[in-house]
Amino acid sequence: MPETFDTVIRNGIVVLRDEARQLDIGIRDGRIAGLGERLEARGEASMKTVDASGCYVFPGVVDVHVHFNEPGLGSWEGFASGSAALAAGGTTTYVDMPLNGRPPTVTAAAFEQKLEAARGQSYVDYAIWGGLVPGNRDQLEPLTAMGAIGFKAFLSDPGGQGDDIFREVDDLALYEGMKRIAAMNGILALHAESDSLTSTLAAKAMREGRRTARDYAATRPIIAELEAVNRALLYARHTGCSLHFVHISSEAAIELIDRAKQVGLNVTAETCPHYLTLTEEDMESLGPVSKCAPPLRSADEQERLWAALRAGRIDIIASDHSPCPPELKAAGDGCFFSAWGGISGAQSTLELMLHEGHLKRGIELPVLARMLSYQPARRFGLHPRKGEIAIGADADLAIVKMDESYTLEAAHLYSRHRQSPYVGRTFDCRVVTTFSRGERVYSLEEGLGPKRHGQWIKPAAVRKTATAEGAIAADC
Repeated sequence: MPETFDTVIRNGIVVLRDEARQLDIGIRDGRIAGLGERLEARGEASMKTVDASGCYVFPGVVDVHVHFNEPGLGSWEGFASGSAALAAGGTTTYVDMPLNGRPPTVTAAAFEQKLEAARGQSYVDYAIWGGLVPGNRDQLEPLTAMGAIGFKAFLSDPGGQGDDIFREVDDLALYEGMKRIAAMNGILALHAESDSLTSTLAAKAMREGRRTARDYAATRPIIAELEAVNRALLYARHTGCSLHFVHISSEAAIELIDRAKQVGLNVTAETCPHYLTLTEEDMESLGPVSKCAPPLRSADEQERLWAALRAGRIDIIASDHSPCPPELKAAGDGCFFSAWGGISGAQSTLELMLHEGHLKRGIELPVLARMLSYQPARRFGLHPRKGEIAIGADADLAIVKMDESYTLEAAHLYSRHRQSPYVGRTFDCRVVTTFSRGERVYSLEEGLGPKRHGQWIKPAAVRKTATAEGAIAADC
């Protein structure tokens, strides 16, 4: 029987959780209200129709790791420019990290300031991380009550200057914070590098005058990642705290996390497009625009990471978009260590994964879509509203031409500072349209939509679990 829709997207190849096939998508009141091979609709004269023939329709990417730096550091990147870049790249939901803002999001008052800075400024929907730092244990419950999606902590120096900055946790603050988060049935995201190793190696390199990109990479070896992951897993066993490891750069760390899943720990692993598409050789040739922590690894290590992804041992892909003004990316006196560490790449996440993962390596589209959309949404309490193309879900959609090549130029970027290690790279696919809750927020032909459409999404009250097979479940 014909239904009434506001918009129908016709004839696209729709990427569902477990398959991709040609379907129409009917949208009503911002949600997906119909899926079928040929949807019959009433009142077609007043209905918007989008012809997606020859295109693929993906669930909007759910990027759980971005740094938009407001309040206080909007000159680096703010909600308006950062969300514009995400919309242009097919991302429809993101979660903003607690550091780099002034103040960082480690108190209830700071959370309010973050929400105020975001209100009315975002092109797509968003959620907010809280932070775990030394001395803020009593703020964890208020932050949860306000709607923090989880907590982020560092096991190594996050960098930054001044008094009002985000600090790494020592072992006691980590252990006590994990006990508190476990009691709230929350989740802790960790930057896992051993500060005792990385800081000592960096100081030694400075004394010896070793200051190149390769020298920087040598001060943050894989063993530093493994030590931190092992330590956090030990604490998780003793506290019952759910863990999410961000930006894992090595297959060996993925193996440790996978073993923890097998014995029942509630833990997930995230990697980033830069670890899958750039190497330490690129870091040397591109310079500080490709500096990050952990650093880029060897080509051999990258292929091992792809093998882990193909085997289903990586749960989530996120951008770790960490922008800064161009002058902070300058390596003063040729010292790579002095440049800001962070890669600006949020706009390219979906295209990178489709180009490198599907078109070059043959990984099936639903597999990539699960890591980019479904699994992050489910892990952090945003599913079933976000994360997949299904009846009742928000109409968050990315329409992609899979047979259109283009070379990324700085002029294509929507970030506040148009710098990216991917400028000059040729992609054999392109995001052409992005819908957020049924509204077209970006198109290749017309650019950004006329209004900043995004809303704060407070996570559902769910119990977050991860099975031994690595599949993510949420028990309402």
